[in-house]
Amino acid sequence: MAQHIPYDLSGECAFVSGASSGLGRRFALVLARAGAKVAIAARRTEKLRELCQEIEAFDGRAMPVVLDVRDPESIRQAVGCAERELGAITILVNNAGVAVPKPFLETTEEDWDAIIDTNLKGAWLLAQEVARHMVRLGHGGSIINIASIISDRVIGQTAAYGAAKAGLVHLTKAMANELARHQIRVNAIAPGYITTDMNRACLASGEGERIKQRIPLRRLGSPEDLDGALLLLASNASSFMTGSILTVDGGQSVNPL
Repeated sequence: MAQHIPYDLSGECAFVSGASSGLGRRFALVLARAGAKVAIAARRTEKLRELCQEIEAFDGRAMPVVLDVRDPESIRQAVGCAERELGAITILVNNAGVAVPKPFLETTEEDWDAIIDTNLKGAWLLAQEVARHMVRLGHGGSIINIASIISDRVIGQTAAYGAAKAGLVHLTKAMANELARHQIRVNAIAPGYITTDMNRACLASGEGERIKQRIPLRRLGSPEDLDGALLLLASNASSFMTGSILTVDGGQSVNPL
């Protein structure tokens, strides 16, 4: 049976950061299945090659790109390489991120710098470079920043991560305002608790059960739960949306508890 694709991205070229695992890997697969050529970027190239093979198995097109979002030169080389090989980038999924859960009083300057440099500064640098290419070529596009419900909801031991994601939400809105004149839309997805390989063990424990009780839908999310928001923002279905933050959290952010 042919797979139903709600939003056709044929002819589009997407760039996904942090694509070697977790949500980034899922985002790349979803965009490729919808017809986009995808540059998959991360520091771990061996996992990128595996993802390329998976995409090529269903006749998609992908290319691995080595990228460290903390390094402006790495960003310039990665974006330039993707553009030369796949064509003009019309979709950016700004997904690369790290988390170092620690109590506020135990968070070191090194922890802070690692989180801010990757989740906020890195997102700014990559978005700026891709936007410059979009403006230069005059074709517009869609930039999708991956934020978090922690951007405006306090959760223990995530002060630095929450600060970075709150900054990313504000950056999304500021970019949307300035880049609209170039027909570049900038929106964000704010996931709640989504089960990935990185947090699977924790969420399968008693802590995961406690979290579920605070989610009105009474379940944790899966990467597939973000497919709809991603395809909406990547496609022309959201042509009149910019500066929006789409929350996908099972209702946790509206739970008064």
